[in-house]
Amino acid sequence: MKKTKYILLLIVVSLLLVGCTNKKVSDLPKPEVTGGQRGELGIDKNINEETIDKYLGRTDSVYRDMRMLEDPASYEKIGGDRYLSGFVNGFEIVPLPYLIEVTGLPEAVGNTYAGKTLFKMDRNGKYQPMYEESMAILEYLFPKDKNIFLMCGGGGYAGMTKGLLVSLGWDENNIYNVGGFWYYEGKNKVEVKNDKGTYDFWKVPYHNIDFKTLTEVK
Repeated sequence: MKKTKYILLLIVVSLLLVGCTNKKVSDLPKPEVTGGQRGELGIDKNINEETIDKYLGRTDSVYRDMRMLEDPASYEKIGGDRYLSGFVNGFEIVPLPYLIEVTGLPEAVGNTYAGKTLFKMDRNGKYQPMYEESMAILEYLFPKDKNIFLMCGGGGYAGMTKGLLVSLGWDENNIYNVGGFWYYEGKNKVEVKNDKGTYDFWKVPYHNIDFKTLTEVK
């Protein structure tokens, strides 16, 4: 009799856990681009700098910040920061300029990194891998079976990343452009710039791409 009660208890607990998991997986609003200038960058209407705290720590999601530790572009000229002076806790850093060539930046900021990239756009507007490992790296950093939350400084790099992923077969309904860290005022900020005015980059969960170890496509 006791054994039967124990088994029933396990079944009830299991059902409750499954119910909670399903609720967690299904309670995301579908990506919806906001209006105005922010919409031109592809920033989401519902999940953005103001609301992202409610969606952190999900087991069905990954969080990626697309900035460089130090960007050659002068983002200070448009009210931003060329340095990664902070980030939202839970986000991992994957520099977009290492994935693709960045174009269309505001004239005032100048140019960003223009070195080697995992992908390049061909004459037909399609991204082609430059290394045999390019797609494997992308799939590892941006799992197709997860929701993907993207952030950067102002929203532009995040929007470009979503465009890259969707063009290569990712489901656009699982990818959110959360916007820019420069406008984040939540409680999960990790400060990288210290009181001395230097940067504690050792705090940053950073994905470096060492092109020297990769095999070029011939």
